[in-house]
Amino acid sequence: MISDYFQSLRSRQECALIPFITAGDPYLETTAEALYTLDRNGADFIELGVPYADPLADGPVIQAAATRALQRGTRLEQVLEMVATVSPNLKAPLILFTYYNPILNRGVRAFCQQIASAGVRGLVVPDLPLEEATELIQAAADSGIETTLLVAPTSSPERIAAIARQSQGFIYLVSVTGVTGVRSHLQERVKTLLTDMRRITDKPIGVGFGISGAEQARQVKDWGADAAIVGSAFVKHLAAANSTEGLQAIAQLCRELKSAISVRSEERGAEGQRSRGAEEQRGGEATTNYQLPITNYQ
Repeated sequence: MISDYFQSLRSRQECALIPFITAGDPYLETTAEALYTLDRNGADFIELGVPYADPLADGPVIQAAATRALQRGTRLEQVLEMVATVSPNLKAPLILFTYYNPILNRGVRAFCQQIASAGVRGLVVPDLPLEEATELIQAAADSGIETTLLVAPTSSPERIAAIARQSQGFIYLVSVTGVTGVRSHLQERVKTLLTDMRRITDKPIGVGFGISGAEQARQVKDWGADAAIVGSAFVKHLAAANSTEGLQAIAQLCRELKSAISVRSEERGAEGQRSRGAEEQRGGEATTNYQLPITNYQ
């Protein structure tokens, strides 16, 4: 269960890293390789987006990825077939990110049973309001899946409390007013929201929408988040190069992010000095050795 894994991380005082990628972009075979790559390079959970024609909560990077995946014929059935092949070999639990219409079209209970059989352990549905979430939450729970609800930065304290009571696995705190996307800084409002939410719930809180680099991930950890959720930066890397280069890029980004949220505050100064010293010895030229995963996905 997602919540059990969070408890294990908390017991070790670890902040979770949750990368997001879009299924089928650039190709479904690449998505399978990307899941293995993220799993082996520091991801604690992996959020997999189902491409959708009208992704209202997503910014331009993820919208474009979904459009490319759909144009290449990626459909939910194919995504779940791939997940069923890959998930038994992953340590990181898979969280499916999908809009509500595909769920409604298949039938709520049938959908939950199908994704559970494929190996999905968590579910995020960004366009499902709290008032209409009860049926899905119950059907998902009956299939062993935890449904995570989103808290917007504009939510009232009363609504945050209601969402916190219903959300399973963790609570997804949206860091910005708007859609997903890479941003240069996080709003201080997130720090206040985290403090306020801690007063009303002890459930894990993940912060997403707008985190693009190590400094921002470290910031949300220092503010008290249990997880940093990073999407557009990973999607952009996979889309910007050929498959091998894209996989190498997300491996490096995953390691950098996990390292940033794993280092205790008092160790950062010493680590920074060691890193700068090593670069000076190499003449300022950074080198990285990559090892791509070996998979059985065909």
